Amino acid sequence: MYIDILRRLRDAVIRKRPQKLRTNIWFLLHDNAPTHRSVLVRDILAKNNMTKLEPSPYSPDRTSADFHLFVQLKPALKGRRFCDTIEIVKNAPDELKRLSKHGFQER
Repeated sequence: MYIDILRRLRDAVIRKRPQKLRTNIWFLLHDNAPTHRSVLVRDILAKNNMTKLEPSPYSPDRTSADFHLFVQLKPALKGRRFCDTIEIVKNAPDELKRLSKHGFQER
């Protein structure tokens, strides 16, 4: 049950990042799934002082084309090791440029 998952999550935060829980500087990002909106879940979140971030109903930053590109990009970068995020950001555009311009229609 999802409430059990929330309890285990809270316990893990207590064990691994107690300072985050004490200062209440961690957030839980939920989507709009029915289990995440239930009264029981909202009660558990309120009772345990868990701050919930609501996702935007629509975000132009996350379009279906982006998800398609991530699926294409993942195998291209698989097995490669990067030192840090900056190196990933530098390599990703090169791989995206190698993708077919009509790749989205080819699916």
